[in-house]
Amino acid sequence: MAAPSIVPRTIGLLGGMSWVSTAHYYERINAGIADALGGEHCAPLVLWQTDFARLTELQRAGDGQACGEILSVGAKALVAAGAEIIAICANTMHLVAAQVGAAAGPARLVSIVDAVSDECVRRGAVTIGLLGTAYTMESAELFPAPLAAAGITVLVPDADERAAIQRHTFEELIHDVVTDAARRTFASAAEAMILRGADLIVLACTEHGMVLADGDLSLPVVDSTEVHVRALIAAALRDG
Repeated sequence: MAAPSIVPRTIGLLGGMSWVSTAHYYERINAGIADALGGEHCAPLVLWQTDFARLTELQRAGDGQACGEILSVGAKALVAAGAEIIAICANTMHLVAAQVGAAAGPARLVSIVDAVSDECVRRGAVTIGLLGTAYTMESAELFPAPLAAAGITVLVPDADERAAIQRHTFEELIHDVVTDAARRTFASAAEAMILRGADLIVLACTEHGMVLADGDLSLPVVDSTEVHVRALIAAALRDG
């Protein structure tokens, strides 16, 4: 256990993507700091949130630049409030991570893509099956490019499965609703990718851990929220 004299760095959350996943971040970060330091410790933390509907409207319009501008305002506000570490509480919005990181200035943006990539490498994955929003699954840059650089191939579900996953995500999960139909859809899409050669399934949406967990499938499952939280806690507790 780390020495009680350690004062964690302040974490700034760019949240509300959705508020459900942001609540998971808040709970898990605080629990992780408490586990690491013991006693009455919790995480020094600030949260900035916009109306998620603003971002989803811009996503549907394909206006990533405007999404980045909104989140950049939030990053600057978090830094002004004392944040030393910044997290975008979403996978898809890491499409504008460079823009947000530049706005954060001296604060360090801890990337969920880097955290997932590092975990896949650590596990020795060769081919992963990726579940996420349609925007994430259909992006050639967000996960396929960095994972290819690490020698890892990315598979995604077929078009009908992607559409079904998108519906469950935006009609149910972001409203904190989990259905058996969603569980079946996600499990079926994951198992289909396993049959195509995936040796690991990645939940690349911060709400998807609500419907699938490690142990539910015939192969391991990596929850991007979980590995991102671990990376944030490590950054908050790191010396120097």
